[in-house]
Amino acid sequence: MISEDRPRERLTRLGPRALMDAELFELLIGAGSRGFSAQQVSHALIEQAGSLAEMARWETADFERVHGLGPAKAAELAAAMELARRIRERDHDPGDKLDTPVKVWTRLEPLSSSLSVEKCWVLCLNRRNRLITIQEVSSGTATSSLLHPREVFRQALRYGAPAAIVAHNHPSGDPSPSSADRAVTRQLVEAGRVIGVELLDHVIIGRPESDPMGKGWFSFGEAGLI
Repeated sequence: MISEDRPRERLTRLGPRALMDAELFELLIGAGSRGFSAQQVSHALIEQAGSLAEMARWETADFERVHGLGPAKAAELAAAMELARRIRERDHDPGDKLDTPVKVWTRLEPLSSSLSVEKCWVLCLNRRNRLITIQEVSSGTATSSLLHPREVFRQALRYGAPAAIVAHNHPSGDPSPSSADRAVTRQLVEAGRVIGVELLDHVIIGRPESDPMGKGWFSFGEAGLI
């Protein structure tokens, strides 16, 4: 390969956006190992992951299964993926106005895209529906134990929020609500009325490609169930 066609030289001349995914990974991988060139390893990495979105869900052990990646390089790639997730997660103003479910989905999708378990978040809002804080309250299965009113509204009261939105993810990517989701939403609405915190919505976070409706989320508010 002519030196000016190598990924590092191309990046220097043209910038990182000019490089293909495999070339970027080739730079991250470096010299390669175990009889595999960096180019071979980068192509194998992309082929085994299937997509960058799927690779974003990988952990260190997943990278280690790619031939030519040792434990140290696998850990470096896992760290790079985590940094990318954190950049997406924090690329928002804390005072964003969250007045539609798509805004909630956009805010939480970076947090949920790599998760293999269900997690629940409370988004505490002021009277103008602007975000005060996002707090993770539980991890497990979306039952009354995951979305217990005590844990959900404790955060709203802690931050003096007059309103809140509850959200949790479906690792399958299909945000269609289960019977447990529906039951716990009714509990949360009633509990919010008792303590004086308005539950504006309960949004289930999924992925558009797995959603029968093609959106990537389900909103109880949008569906008229709150």
